[in-house]
Amino acid sequence: MRLSHMEPMVVMNVKKIRRLIDKYGLKCPIRKANPYRRMAQAMKTSHIALNLLNRQFRVYRPRKVLLTGITYLFYGNHKKAYLSVIMDAYTKQTSSYALSESLEVDFVLETVNILLSRHKISLAAEILINSDQGVQYTSLKFIEIIKNAEIRQSMSRRANCWDNVPQESFFGHMKDKIDLDGCNSFTRVIVIIDDWMDYYNNERYQ
Repeated sequence: MRLSHMEPMVVMNVKKIRRLIDKYGLKCPIRKANPYRRMAQAMKTSHIALNLLNRQFRVYRPRKVLLTGITYLFYGNHKKAYLSVIMDAYTKQTSSYALSESLEVDFVLETVNILLSRHKISLAAEILINSDQGVQYTSLKFIEIIKNAEIRQSMSRRANCWDNVPQESFFGHMKDKIDLDGCNSFTRVIVIIDDWMDYYNNERYQ
């Protein structure tokens, strides 16, 4: 068997290698750690709630079943914001929402706190909230806040958008109607979303 030709190995000390790197502008890029992946790992729990809702969106009366989710909002020069919404599955109206410049779990908790401060008295007993299996909804903080509010938790099956389709439809319709390309600040995004939510809940025919 013939051996393939191999170039002789060149041995260099570290200083010479550094001089060659500087001389020829050689770089070895190192990928930065993804902060959201690190955050997801930190918040990850084994809690996956059962799909109690099972797509029965219109079976219950108003304020009996809530749907919640998060969507990305791109604006300006490749900037990104995040919108968390809780909506009534029966009336299709939004019960609360919160905007954030990051995916931290706190802005999802803020959505729940707004819901409770505005509608706690009128919420039906044994109310149900349905979400996907995102880390924000499996986090211990989220589980604790809805448990303390005596809200039952339901989760869509993994990678199955049809289990929360009214919420996904709401996001799609909203993005078709609003224009964020001209926004140059997060504050302006908030104004546009506030206006849209007011129109959607109070003027648009349901």
